[in-house]
Amino acid sequence: MNILKRAKARTPKFFRVLRTIGLALAAAGGTLLAAPVALPAAITTLAGYLTVAGTVAGAVSQVAVEDEESGSDEVP
Repeated sequence: MNILKRAKARTPKFFRVLRTIGLALAAAGGTLLAAPVALPAAITTLAGYLTVAGTVAGAVSQVAVEDEESGSDEVP
């Protein structure tokens, strides 16, 4: 299965929830990074980590698909 088919295939419920959480983390981190006021270095660093973690969680969750034969979940 190539990456395009995998991305378009049905995603299990757990990974849909995880993808939503990842997108929320990435959005929160991006908002903090783009804030028009100067923030402390610790908050800026945390925002960078939130953005990366959210993006990775969203990407991995998107390509998890259900196994058509056994009904189990398969992660790349």
